[in-house]
Amino acid sequence: MVILNKIYTKTGDAGTTALGNGERRDKFDLRVSAYGTVDEANSAIGVARLHTCDIYPVLDDMLGHIQNDCFDLGADLCTPDKGEKLDYEPLRIIDTQVTRLEHDIDTLNVDLQPLRTFVLPGGCAASAHLHMARTVARRAERLVVELAQQPDERISPCCIQYLNRLSDFLFVAARWVNDKGQADVLWVPGKNR
Repeated sequence: MVILNKIYTKTGDAGTTALGNGERRDKFDLRVSAYGTVDEANSAIGVARLHTCDIYPVLDDMLGHIQNDCFDLGADLCTPDKGEKLDYEPLRIIDTQVTRLEHDIDTLNVDLQPLRTFVLPGGCAASAHLHMARTVARRAERLVVELAQQPDERISPCCIQYLNRLSDFLFVAARWVNDKGQADVLWVPGKNR
């Protein structure tokens, strides 16, 4: 259980932060950047939900699950798997969370026509914000992949899979709120030459 009754602790004033296992790392450490960017994606999803909560309850419910998963993902990433015994079982992203995202993608995608060109981020406000969340999720994915390639770091494959599906979900959701793709803003190659 998390209890936060004092928000500032001053322990980070020297530019370090504590990971879930108690280890201190620089605030610019790749692991900290990775889970910080997941938090940023979660916040962008929260902004998108301002535009989905009253109009698209099914999608908003999906986004609510995703926001909770993003905290699970942050918890997973902030607790390195070093093979050491901890006093607790660290929270990890699991296959069923990835599978649920795939199911949600399929549920929304059934209403969409196949694309014949790329989509420009935009359309309605909900779509624009979902596209913004998608790009932040892609950045988080790039950081997690980079972290996973470091010799002393281990990342669960489910973390990378979840982030990859998350950006796919956000793309499909952005199209879905654009009148099921009918109001998508399509890229016209070379249009302004």
